[in-house]
Amino acid sequence: MTAPLPDPRDLPAFDTAAAQAAQARQMTLTKPPGSLGRLEELAIFMAGWHGTARPRIERAQALVFAGNHGICARGVNPFPQEVTAAMVANFRAGGAAINQLCGVAGAELTVVPLELHRPTADFTVAPAMDEDECAAAMAAGARAVDRAASVLVLGEMGIGNSTVAAALACACLGGAPGDWVGRGTGSDAEGVARKVAAVSEGVARHGGLSPLGLLAALGGREQAAIAGAVIEARRHRIPVLLDGFICTASVLPLWRAAPEHLDHCLAAHRSAEPGHARMLETIGKRPILDLGMALGEGSGAALALAVLRAALACHDGMATFAEAGIGG
Repeated sequence: MTAPLPDPRDLPAFDTAAAQAAQARQMTLTKPPGSLGRLEELAIFMAGWHGTARPRIERAQALVFAGNHGICARGVNPFPQEVTAAMVANFRAGGAAINQLCGVAGAELTVVPLELHRPTADFTVAPAMDEDECAAAMAAGARAVDRAASVLVLGEMGIGNSTVAAALACACLGGAPGDWVGRGTGSDAEGVARKVAAVSEGVARHGGLSPLGLLAALGGREQAAIAGAVIEARRHRIPVLLDGFICTASVLPLWRAAPEHLDHCLAAHRSAEPGHARMLETIGKRPILDLGMALGEGSGAALALAVLRAALACHDGMATFAEAGIGG
């Protein structure tokens, strides 16, 4: 059976005292207050979750979860499901965009395939996963988290999972199916219409369920693993960089259960997938980057990690006015 989600009040909370100390340090650094903009906010955010006025990233972990989906039987995907396994092999060989971006940003990448030989069920006719399958995928996500990590970068891979993400968004946030469906990996107009129809049927069948029920009925194994990793990261005060549309949709059941479940999460970027901006606005997450990306794989989150490192480098390494001998 799927374990109930923890009450956010029972999980580690933002350390306000550490954040206030970080804010005080920002006011003493050799720059006009606020002149580094969002970088200052990010440093204070990290201070609150690390529990220290001068947080550092000693180890960055990147996790990419991969799964296959029964909804592909509805013709929602322009590429065959075999591409999921092929891309997992590419990740492991170092040949994907996420490998290069993790190298630049200084993140250790782990790829976790989740029963690729056994796709989930077609959610238009049955729940994608039963409770035990969902719980197992969430547990796999939790186990993959390095408890010693300073920050966690999350991403996914799975042919058909933009349809899964649209269904989760529609069920968790409301609106019409067409509000959430985009081209994904390159669907044409007919493909988009099939995606809209699939989302409509899936949400009509399963839309009244609990948040975890929605994750099981409409999600995939990689979505459940992302949700499990987010909760596990919170248990160990690890800030999380969420990637784009699909990754953010994966944590919407957590948000629907209690928005505070995502307090330690940053939106790494705003995806070009049309529903992502609306999704971020609804859950109150301001993206760090907006580069027109829609690749997935954790690629936007890895890029945002480089910005986060820059924020902490300035926060920790800059001289204060007193140290620089500036001022009276």
